[in-house]
Amino acid sequence: MEVGILKKYRPREIEEKIKKVVPDTSAIIHGKLTELVESGELDGAEIIFPEIVIGELQAQASRGKEIGFIGLDEIRKIKEMAKEHRLKIKFVGERPSYEDILLAKSGRIDALIQDVAKKEKAVLVTSDLPQALVAEAEGIGVKYFEPYPRERKLKLENFLTEDTMSLHLKEGVVPMAKRGVPGKMKLVKLGNKPLDKEELEGIIKEIMDASRYEEDAFVEYGEHGATVVQLRDLRIAITRPPFSDGLEVTVVRPTVKLTLDDYRLSERLKKRLYEKAEGILVAGPPGSGKSTFTASLAEFYMKEKQAVVKTLESPKDLQLPREITQYGPLNGSFVKTADILLLVRPDYSIFDEIRKPSDFSVFTELRLAGIGMIGVIHATDPISAVQRFIGKVELGLIPHVVDTIIFIKDGEIKKVYSLSLTVRVPSGMTDSDLARPLVEVRDFETGKIEYEIYTYGEENVVIPVTEEKTNPVIELAKERIKQEIRRFDPGAEVNIIGEKAVIKIRNEAIPKIIGKQGKTIASLERKLGIQLEVEPAVTTLGKEVKFQIGESGAYVVLVFQKKLSGNTADIYVNGDYLFSATIGRNGQIKVSKNSELGKKLISLIAAKKKLRAFISS
Repeated sequence: MEVGILKKYRPREIEEKIKKVVPDTSAIIHGKLTELVESGELDGAEIIFPEIVIGELQAQASRGKEIGFIGLDEIRKIKEMAKEHRLKIKFVGERPSYEDILLAKSGRIDALIQDVAKKEKAVLVTSDLPQALVAEAEGIGVKYFEPYPRERKLKLENFLTEDTMSLHLKEGVVPMAKRGVPGKMKLVKLGNKPLDKEELEGIIKEIMDASRYEEDAFVEYGEHGATVVQLRDLRIAITRPPFSDGLEVTVVRPTVKLTLDDYRLSERLKKRLYEKAEGILVAGPPGSGKSTFTASLAEFYMKEKQAVVKTLESPKDLQLPREITQYGPLNGSFVKTADILLLVRPDYSIFDEIRKPSDFSVFTELRLAGIGMIGVIHATDPISAVQRFIGKVELGLIPHVVDTIIFIKDGEIKKVYSLSLTVRVPSGMTDSDLARPLVEVRDFETGKIEYEIYTYGEENVVIPVTEEKTNPVIELAKERIKQEIRRFDPGAEVNIIGEKAVIKIRNEAIPKIIGKQGKTIASLERKLGIQLEVEPAVTTLGKEVKFQIGESGAYVVLVFQKKLSGNTADIYVNGDYLFSATIGRNGQIKVSKNSELGKKLISLIAAKKKLRAFISS
């Protein structure tokens, strides 16, 4: 509502003492009714809440809308102040029907509130100008408040400085902020006093008011327990229990605006960005400066190449010139946004940030349609950015979708990869029959291959290419064995020596991988098709104990004192570690004669080798 219209049509002021008031939803959620009570203007008056207002606020809160929670909390405050200000509080009417809520925007609920005010001969308190004018025309007394004072300074802004990158406010916690520039940030406390819930609710109320009345503010996302607001260049996330363990407000904003020249790109890279790169991934960990670089790249394409540039963002927080249009998800879907983009026909599109499987699909479809794409993606290292596409895009299509990866960390370009597709034998393999399509990932500046991506069996694999020319088959076999033994020890080491695999595993995990009577390890050997030899990660002899060795049917039996039951025994032969196992309740360790370990024990016994047992002292 424009300021001139407010001045021209503002309802007349009520001069006499107010005895009865009926508030509508706007007066409650903007805190105007609370202000009237606190000022003493309503002392001794009767406040009549239409049930239809309570029902509307409850419906908003049930849908996770922040204004619903704010409104219900305002009613709670007023009830708490009732005794102090001698207020009589009454609830009248019926809760809104489903049809009433559906028709709320067409004025159904407003009309029902006016009916309550007219019937009760009360003054209508509102921040809704059309509501006020209609009520006044019908002879109802009106107390009107402007909903949002223009150009007001928010409490939130008192915490912000020029170098504040993010602000972290939580009930019961001292306010904190990250200050500095990407790569040189510090988390600092803003004072010593923790924020209480009342203060934080006041800050949230101001944010939600601004989202409704500021021209450059809007609610980007609203669900039960979580709301995201874009307010000018601030991205504000508000979370509530049960989604979070307490009321929290997080504010993120860009602190620097750079051009591509500020990154001191090599002429080779600048030429590639200008002439060839059409599928670019800007990767890096959170807070590394990805969005800042992407914004400078978008501006470079618009000004230097005279290209039409659009963006897909949720929320829309890239700092870009007005010439670049920023699109959000249409009806919650970037798939629909992509349909519009194909009609708009941009030269380049920025996708900030790629997270969901559908985002990868949209990026791929737009790129294959001929649109130059720049995608922002979270990754701890540059190769991880490519791995995020594996499984979501056919392997052979990846170089057509992504041809350049720019890895940003601490606000600087740390690595640039180029991707290409070829057909040849993978590095480390020699048989020409093993030739296959593979994706080469090269260091852009040196041209050196650092990774190869190809299909091995039914799996897509990413193999680092090193100077030592490691055998990819052995590397794949080691990885397969690690997958199987990870449940016993996530940090186990695997080495393949000849036709067997030597596994170094935590000492306490050895009995589990061996299993009762050696059955677990025998099962693993059959499944993996390779002999397994288990060794302790740390060799500790401990206390030597005596035992007897013999046979019982299909088993080799090691008999200890019963008091040692439950201990793990490490068995050595001639000073070399052999195996570990847990001593059973009857003081025995049984090893199947048919297992590899059983056969080895029998041969050692036949050769009259001395076996020794140790337990941890």
